[in-house]
Formats: sequence, structure tokens, C-alpha cells
Amino acid sequence: MALPNALLLPSALLPLYIFEERYRLMLRHTLQTNRLFCVALMKPGISDAQSADDLFQIAGLGLVRACVNNDDGTSHLILQGLARVEMIDFVQEEPFRIARIREVRSEVPNLIEAEALSAKVVELCKRLREQGHEISAKLERNLQFLTNPEVLADVVTNVFVADVLERQYILEQPLVSERLRMLIRYLHEREKK
Repeated sequence: MALPNALLLPSALLPLYIFEERYRLMLRHTLQTNRLFCVALMKPGISDAQSADDLFQIAGLGLVRACVNNDDGTSHLILQGLARVEMIDFVQEEPFRIARIREVRSEVPNLIEAEALSAKVVELCKRLREQGHEISAKLERNLQFLTNPEVLADVVTNVFVADVLERQYILEQPLVSERLRMLIRYLHEREKK
């Protein structure tokens, strides 16, 4: 699914409203097969992706966790992000795209560094809450239990990073420590506002 203003991060939930005919067909196919599909961000200035060049090639792979079909043929669904993937090529274009993909695995060459950066992210989240920035009670409770730096980076990015291109750059970064550094810079900027 190609979207202009949304992307799917691993460990995040994305609500979607499906109304276009091609996406209705895609959803039907997805529910009848493996319940998996990708969400790819369209590049800036693109309103209707015509080719692979119109999309960022790193996308989020998600599992349809819940789907409510409406009487008018539309659907509301919740996708749960599972992985980062790279779209290699399209094996089908019509009536909806099917891409051949490969997982983009995260890299943690220095776990001690990643854990230290994670602690800084948690500290910044707490300071933002103290300054009046809205943090869900669930996230606040879970921050102390998110010990995996990769999951922490994705969850906090999903909650705090509103700019879709910033989110895309974080999604594309294979090094977890660099992801956390990008997130720390973003959170520092939020703190100054």
C-alpha cells in the first residue's frame, strides 16, 4: 500500500481506512492468504504512485490484527508493524501491487552503547512529559520495561516523531544506535519548543 503521509514502523500499530477499490481487493487477498502487507511512503510531491520510483524502497511490513468490514464495502483495520523490508521489485502491478521483498535486519554492533542511548531516550521522554507534552499512560508505564533498544527506538519514534520524512529516515537506518541518536536529536528539538 502506497501512502502519501503515513508509514508503518515495527512494533507500532497503524489504523487504516480502506475505501479505494484496488485496496479493497488487496485487503481481501491479504485476509485470504497470510494477513501481511507493506505500507510504503510516497516520495515528496507524489500524490499517486505510478511506479516504484515514486516510493521509498524501505517500507514497513505489517500484520492485519483487526478488520471491520462496513456495509458500503469499506473497511477499518489495524496493522501491527512486524519488520523493516526493502522492496526489490514488483511481481504484480494490477489490480494492486505485490512486491518481492527482503527483510532489513537491524544491526547492534555495540549493545552497551545502544543501552546507554536508550536510557537517554527514556530520560528525554520523561522530561517531555514533565514539560506538559502528552504521553499516553500506557507508554509511560512501558518505558521502564522496554529494554530492547530496537523496540524502544521504534515505539518512541511512533509516538513522538510527527514529521513523516523524519520517521522514514529513522525507518531506513539499519544501525540501532544511529536510530537512537536521530531520535535523541529530534526529542531535544521537541524539548526546546
